[in-house]
Amino acid sequence: MTVTLTPKRVSKFPIEGKNISPDVFAKKSAKEIAALEMWEGNRKVSVGDLFDVKVGSSSPEEVTIKIEGNVGTVRNIGFRMSMGEVIVDGDVGMHLGEEMSGGSIVVSGNAGSWAGSQMSGGTIEIKGNAGNYVGAAYRGSTKGMSGGTVIIHGNAGHEVGCFMRKGVIKIFGDVGIFAGIHIVNGTIFVQGTSEGRAGAQMTNGKIILAGHSEDVMPSFTIEDVKAKVKVDDEKVEGPFYVFTGDLADNGKGKLYVSKPKNPYLSSYDKYLE
Repeated sequence: MTVTLTPKRVSKFPIEGKNISPDVFAKKSAKEIAALEMWEGNRKVSVGDLFDVKVGSSSPEEVTIKIEGNVGTVRNIGFRMSMGEVIVDGDVGMHLGEEMSGGSIVVSGNAGSWAGSQMSGGTIEIKGNAGNYVGAAYRGSTKGMSGGTVIIHGNAGHEVGCFMRKGVIKIFGDVGIFAGIHIVNGTIFVQGTSEGRAGAQMTNGKIILAGHSEDVMPSFTIEDVKAKVKVDDEKVEGPFYVFTGDLADNGKGKLYVSKPKNPYLSSYDKYLE
């Protein structure tokens, strides 16, 4: 079934939207969906208070949620979803797809921080920019995303993939500082500029910086130059300097940095002769 949600108004307050999920909406009528609980600031409301709800006729097991309009103050859309599809024609708030294990989310606009935090499966695609901590662990936790794919066509903020354990994050714009900090495994690809400190305290995994990087941390050692590198099932043309680290944490992770986009790294060439 297809459920279309149209915002009735723009809220000044954060909205907790954990019930906006294909798993929750499955086999429910428009009336039942409209009655689902949400929070707007410290006030309990329902889905129907904030959205016009329309349910199209189709298989009740195949759930697609279409949100027509900006919902930048709505958090936790797709929380723990395991199937179905969420399509947002606009911006979304923080914690998009938090702990999701399956299905797909597509956002035409921007997403707030913590998109894909602790996800274990499924796909999130953000056509605009994303905030900080994409695919990261919660505060105080050491368990970041453990599966799935996040694709960001714009820019992303700081500490992308913090404590990431598995999965793929692709960023086709720029990224902030500390991309892949504490990464345990998985792959992070950045096509644009990195603000630096990528891979700090990483122990394994792979980070590919295809654009300019502000620095390479001194706790990484040069290992090789590769003509290309594999990202998921695709090969990205280089050449790339290959660094191993973070040696300060006895790490064995791989940091690939574009050679033509970072001529200041040519001083490492003598160590490869």
